[in-house]
Amino acid sequence: MSLALTIARRELRGGLRGFRIFLACLALGVAAIAAVGTLRSGIQSGLADQGAVLLGGDAEMRFTYRAATPEERAFLDREATASSEVYDFRSMVLTEGDQALTQVKAVDAAYPLYGQVPLDPAMPLAEALADRDGIPGAVMDPVLIDRLSLTPGDTFRLGTATFRLSAALLREPDSASAGFTLGPRTIVRTGALATSGLLAPGSLYETRYRMRLPADADLAALKRKADRAFRDDGMRWTDSRNAAPGIERFVTSLGSFLVLVGLAGLAVGGVGISAAVRAYLDGKTATIATLKTLGAPGGLIFRTYLIQIGALTVLGIAMGLVLGAGLPLLAAPLIEASLPFPARITVSPAALAEAAFYGLLTALIFTLIPLARTERIRAAALYRGGAGTRGWPRARWMVALAVMAAGLIGAASWISGMPELTLGAAGGVLAALAVLALAAWGLRWAARRLARSPLARGRVAFRAALAAIGAPRSDALPVILSLGLGLSVLAAVGQIDWNLRTAIDRDLPTRAPAFFFVDIQPDQIDPFLALMQANPAVSKTESAPMLRGVITRINDRPAREVAGDHWVVRGDRGITYAATPAEGTKITAGTFWPADYTGAPQVSFAAKEAAEIGLKLGDTVTVNILGRDITATVTSFREVDFSSAGMGFVMALNPAAVAGAPHTHIATVYAPPAAEGAILREVTRTWPNVTAIRIREAIDRVSEALSAIATATAWAAAATLVTGFVVLIGAAAAGERARSYESAILKTLGASRRQILTSFALRSALLGAAAGAVAVVAGGVAGWAVMTFVMEVDYQFEPVSALAIVAGGILATLISGLAFAARPLAVRPAQILRAQD
Repeated sequence: MSLALTIARRELRGGLRGFRIFLACLALGVAAIAAVGTLRSGIQSGLADQGAVLLGGDAEMRFTYRAATPEERAFLDREATASSEVYDFRSMVLTEGDQALTQVKAVDAAYPLYGQVPLDPAMPLAEALADRDGIPGAVMDPVLIDRLSLTPGDTFRLGTATFRLSAALLREPDSASAGFTLGPRTIVRTGALATSGLLAPGSLYETRYRMRLPADADLAALKRKADRAFRDDGMRWTDSRNAAPGIERFVTSLGSFLVLVGLAGLAVGGVGISAAVRAYLDGKTATIATLKTLGAPGGLIFRTYLIQIGALTVLGIAMGLVLGAGLPLLAAPLIEASLPFPARITVSPAALAEAAFYGLLTALIFTLIPLARTERIRAAALYRGGAGTRGWPRARWMVALAVMAAGLIGAASWISGMPELTLGAAGGVLAALAVLALAAWGLRWAARRLARSPLARGRVAFRAALAAIGAPRSDALPVILSLGLGLSVLAAVGQIDWNLRTAIDRDLPTRAPAFFFVDIQPDQIDPFLALMQANPAVSKTESAPMLRGVITRINDRPAREVAGDHWVVRGDRGITYAATPAEGTKITAGTFWPADYTGAPQVSFAAKEAAEIGLKLGDTVTVNILGRDITATVTSFREVDFSSAGMGFVMALNPAAVAGAPHTHIATVYAPPAAEGAILREVTRTWPNVTAIRIREAIDRVSEALSAIATATAWAAAATLVTGFVVLIGAAAAGERARSYESAILKTLGASRRQILTSFALRSALLGAAAGAVAVVAGGVAGWAVMTFVMEVDYQFEPVSALAIVAGGILATLISGLAFAARPLAVRPAQILRAQD
């Protein structure tokens, strides 16, 4: 090892001339992963540090459609040094000429226990919510103020109660714990809603009881105590250890996904790494041959160059870590100010270690074969122009390669926490690389055939370009591999994004209702339906009684223990009751109860969701509704289509099971867009307590979130493309000597500079078009798979982004190829040909 180290050290004294592309590819791939990990860690750290502020307390007890009982309030008073009660629900803001959906937060005098509520104009929240001339105050999100054209001092209604706008709400300290909302925020005092009719029995609202705890409070022990006392009463617990689980889960999942995209970029960089090492070893032909002649064994040569590659790998990883950690740190003030939740972006050792690990394994995987080939090379073969550098290495190195690749994929699965996505992404990358390699081979084969065909006869530039692509040492493989993978990701993002938007625009008018109306009281439902039936613009109206409940147990076991983190058991769910199946209901298994059934509770469950959580006919499900546990036997499964955005309930109970339970009704109204305004005004004027949710606006909010994810993915794919472009530059630089020789031959045969330049441009354009075409196919297949199997909607191929992908591939190869065309065009044939002798 000491001799190998000595030789390696002496060779490295010659500088990094042959390793610039190696270092750039490795550094960029590591930097992308390190940057994503640093941002993810910074957000997670901010959420942890500001947990109490985000939650609004050190701990929170949450209930659905009811206030805390005297026993629960006694628990709060006993354990907390201070507590705050918050009601959260949707309602309509009504002005003289307009109305809009809002998310109302009704608070007490103790709110907020932590943090501040900045307002414009600046004033304490207590002052903003105080009564003035007998009218209670309110603060409102600036978006809603602008939407309703309000100014401070103007009045509006929530239900039947009148409020005065005091100030604009600039920020809620506990907004991150609220989750996804459909309307901008309005904050009022709880007592001011007493006459509004919005908190009537059965209305849809949620209560949150925040606690300020002693500094030495044991949150884990307190949670266990609360669970034991109130678990069966529908209480849900959150504390500052994980104040915003939805945000943290989203950030972690998105961060892990982007790291996987970064690994695809690292794979592209691996192509450049492999090409750089191969070119470097080809340039060391004389040195290796001399060592072989002097009796150096293959193992010594392997160790010598492994040490060199290892040292340069460490340097490239270090450069990537500095870049990946440095850029987020430099941009930290801007990033932290733009995020809607706290972040504390600092150097994250875990994120850097993850990036370094991925970089090290990738470098080893892509350099092992070129290095291992040196073991079996004979000196005589090396002196014959390097023909002996081809062929496969020993079997042990192939086994080592497979083990390292499996280790990389296994580690990514474990670190990301998303093994299925990781394995799918790894399979996709490997399949894409295989398809791209096959495309490169096919292009070379076709180029050789076309170069000898009548089509190329007399076309000097075209024939020369085809001959170069089909040559044994063509750069078709590294060019198509490096460019095609990044373009494939972009193509997939483009296809998925376009299909999602098209599906919404195409299906929304025909499948989805115009409105959901909620909080319709039992004595209002009949006149409401009569009003809709009398409106000629309304094509259909559906209604159902609705309660909300939390599934607490399945077969007398905790629901989370049986169903895991399935969305059905993650929060409260809508529940209806019916004596007979609704019109059009399809029972897939079991039987619905008789219309006059009054026996033990029975439940009809959505078939797809039941299969996902493992429910069978005869199983029992315990649902907590308004603090009361109802254990029902599953007697049938129904087909429920949630994709239509229409009426759909996971659970339907027999009427006797919920007899006497306070509840409201929900209704869907189908009408053309032109009639929506008139319908909304008529309903809110007649029944101010009824809340209208316009489906188009809700879909727009979801579309915005999906667009943000698509943008983040596209940026990650762009990083892959940058790495691919570096590989293109490397391939062009490495082929400059070959193009100089080619130019000299063509000049000797009478070709002009214009013809030679055209040949170089055609070669680049053909390679770029091939990479783009394969990327379009791969992106189309990926888009079809996502839309068909994940989104479950029809897929249509989108040609505009596909043409842009092909054009981008051509442009990238033209820029990289022609950037190194000046020297070959300027060579003198005699000088080049004499040097070859």
